[in-house]
Amino acid sequence: MAIITLPYHYLERLTGVDRNLIISRLPMLGSDIERVEDDHVDVEFFPNRPDLFSVEGVARALRGFLGKETGLPEYRVNPSGMKFTVDPGLATIRPILGSAVIRGVSFDEEAILSIMGLQEALHWAVGRGRSKVAIGIHDLDTVTPPFHYLASERTRKFVPLDYEHELTMEEILAQHPKGRMYSHVVNDFPRFPLIVDDLDRVLSFPPIINGELTRVTTETRNLLLDTTGTDERAVRTAVNIICTAMAETGAVIESVEIEGMRWPDLSAAVRYVRTNDCNRLLGTGLSPDEMAALFRKMRYGATPAKEDLVRVEVPCYRSDIMHDWDLFEDVAIAYGYEQFAVGISPTFTIGKPHPVYGIGSLVRQVLTGFGFIEVIPFTLSNEAVMFTRMHRPVPDDVLRVMHPITEDHTLLRTDLLPLLLEICQLNRHRELPQRVFCVGDVVRGVDTFQKTAWVSIHPAADFTEAYAHAEAICRELALPFTVGESEDPAFIDGRRGDILVNGNPAGMFGEIHPAVLNAFELEHSVAAMELDLRALPGYPGSPGTP
Repeated sequence: MAIITLPYHYLERLTGVDRNLIISRLPMLGSDIERVEDDHVDVEFFPNRPDLFSVEGVARALRGFLGKETGLPEYRVNPSGMKFTVDPGLATIRPILGSAVIRGVSFDEEAILSIMGLQEALHWAVGRGRSKVAIGIHDLDTVTPPFHYLASERTRKFVPLDYEHELTMEEILAQHPKGRMYSHVVNDFPRFPLIVDDLDRVLSFPPIINGELTRVTTETRNLLLDTTGTDERAVRTAVNIICTAMAETGAVIESVEIEGMRWPDLSAAVRYVRTNDCNRLLGTGLSPDEMAALFRKMRYGATPAKEDLVRVEVPCYRSDIMHDWDLFEDVAIAYGYEQFAVGISPTFTIGKPHPVYGIGSLVRQVLTGFGFIEVIPFTLSNEAVMFTRMHRPVPDDVLRVMHPITEDHTLLRTDLLPLLLEICQLNRHRELPQRVFCVGDVVRGVDTFQKTAWVSIHPAADFTEAYAHAEAICRELALPFTVGESEDPAFIDGRRGDILVNGNPAGMFGEIHPAVLNAFELEHSVAAMELDLRALPGYPGSPGTP
């Protein structure tokens, strides 16, 4: 969730209504009020509404919701005559660039804080911590067009924001607070993204930091927006939201030509929705005219088209509209949740736990009864943790992430035991003994099923402890089993065993091999066990997603 600070003075100026009315109606717009202070209110919005992450965006929505200004906001885009060139070398680094010129801004401290807050909120909600999208805002009057987006040498120097002396781009990653925070996004690239003007002066090192040259102040009147990333739709969303927010303050938006394409495009998308579908979903009896009026209240363009159709123009900043039901939700908001009749649902059902979760709950009771503490490792992992450090071969049925964001999250976990050893590695500074377990989904191919695993790390951990706990746990789970000789290379030969159910392998236990301990930087012996819960009595169905 995003929590946005709305200063009363600035919000009242943009909406034309007083703070008491704003505070009373904000929750009905689909938000939660976190704090009400003397000079501002903090409001929480859902991540799917990044257009509300600024005072300007909230003011635009409120003017419609309160009936002050309804219908589709119109944003004219004039040509600026400015251009960007894009280095082909960025294709495998950070290929997408969006831009705009914003003229006639009038910044006071509240407006600067609002646009900075919007920028950071978009980095979080749309940009995935700047890896997917990063935004730069520059004082246009300090630079000379045309502009160039380059794949630069890592040794290039410039003065980063909030510094008085030059640093190389590598030094920025090591020394600048923003560099240390976001270095993981670019550190593995042989060259770094860089934006310069026609005099080769640095505007920005995306996605890390702007140059001090283009710092925005209360004296700034004209802006250059640069938005870089790896996903064109996300970049376009960020550009549209910032441009329309600035236009709400009276600024003029101008286009920039990037490799023959003009940015931004602030035109509306057109959809047709059926009133019968909306009425059936909401339980209302709205006519096309009534529904169109509610759409206009939510800042759409809307007119009745046919007997059962409404033509809806979706504003360019509404990136959350993907289905007709997204539009019907806004109809419900405009209609007023307080106007829906309260009644008992005509459908009566009795809920009960899924058998898989009942088995998981039983496993948790047993393991906590034996003194283990539950942990919840990540679902995504990587080949090094899952297989290389465990000295296990990579199976053919690993489900990999097609476009991983980092090298740490490249596949879905196939086992739980490696993740528990990784947790032990992260907690080496904690006192011993440590006894932890987890229960959860694993994926093999396209099949999802459940496993449990536990580890016990302390100087005296050995095969005897592993065998004793394995036997006791299986007994408590009413699992009839036999022990067979194991060949799992993650365990010490002669100090390992397979758990066999009806002659089929269902798990393993034993003492972790020293080579595996070294790979996880563990200094003490580890007793461990992993069990496939499909072997337990009552587990539903055949292998696959339950």
